[in-house]
Amino acid sequence: MTTNPKNVVSLTVNGETHDVLAESRRTLADVLRDDVGLTGTKLGCEHGVCGACTVLLDGAAVRSCLIFAVQVEDAEIATVEGLADDGKLDHVQQAFTDNHGLQCGFCTAGMLMTTHAMLAENPDPTDTEIRVGLNGNLCRCTGYTNIVRSVAAAAAAGKAARTDVQAS
Repeated sequence: MTTNPKNVVSLTVNGETHDVLAESRRTLADVLRDDVGLTGTKLGCEHGVCGACTVLLDGAAVRSCLIFAVQVEDAEIATVEGLADDGKLDHVQQAFTDNHGLQCGFCTAGMLMTTHAMLAENPDPTDTEIRVGLNGNLCRCTGYTNIVRSVAAAAAAGKAARTDVQAS
């Protein structure tokens, strides 16, 4: 019996299909960065602890350093590069910008992707719920106050957008 240690994997990332040759042991984070060229996903601890590599997999926040690329064929993957629309920041990115939720930027992509997943599940979280929702994402530059404020502002912006759509 012979085995082929490499697999062609078809990934849908930010709405675009990418066929990549991925050895069975390669992580999604490595494939996104090295083969697809999307370097917004950061590798920090590579143990799933820091959250810097968080992407959305079929809408759920996952640590891309813990998932093999061959596991995610036929799934929808969203990275930080897919958030902006024609160069215009989405409401979460804008809230982080407006509320100084960014510092060095290393954790930012993971924070943004985690926030998207959190707000999809709970569009109006309390500060405590925000802190619990972000507890798997580490930031070494801030005391999280501005990050929590940013998530709350993103929730408010999302609520306002939903109200505007309902009113029209």
